[in-house]
Amino acid sequence: MDTLLNQKDNDIDIGLTDKQREEIAKSLGVLLADSYMLYLKTHNYHWNVTGMNFQSLHAMFEEQYTELAEAIDSIAEQIRTLGHFAPGSFKEYSKLTTITEEEGLPDDKAMVKRLQESNEAVIRTARKALPACEKAGDEASLDLVTERIRTHSKVAWMLRSHLQ
Repeated sequence: MDTLLNQKDNDIDIGLTDKQREEIAKSLGVLLADSYMLYLKTHNYHWNVTGMNFQSLHAMFEEQYTELAEAIDSIAEQIRTLGHFAPGSFKEYSKLTTITEEEGLPDDKAMVKRLQESNEAVIRTARKALPACEKAGDEASLDLVTERIRTHSKVAWMLRSHLQ
């Protein structure tokens, strides 16, 4: 079943056309996939980080994946409010994501660099969702996307600061 299949049995009259809702839901689906893949990468690094910076990175990664877990739920629920099904499998995410999945474990410095780059990728994905939200006047989706940009920008800055 297509995850962006419209719920035809329930007419949705929220001031957005079917086409607008579909376009926004598709862009949020990519944001969801990127967010989930970043969540997975961050959680993996939390579990497996080693080295002199273990304690601080372990705690920072936990804070980041905890925030991402809440964000993932919010993004999926926003897709549902638009009348579409949220993608929810690794197969779907792997088709949609811009985040590179990796094998093996890098050292702690490389973990920080890869998380910085992945957060920046999520920012780019979120920025691509903005025009559809703005054009449709979908303030709820726009607010969600804007908050994701703000959050990932701060996280990317913090990660960059660890590398200096």
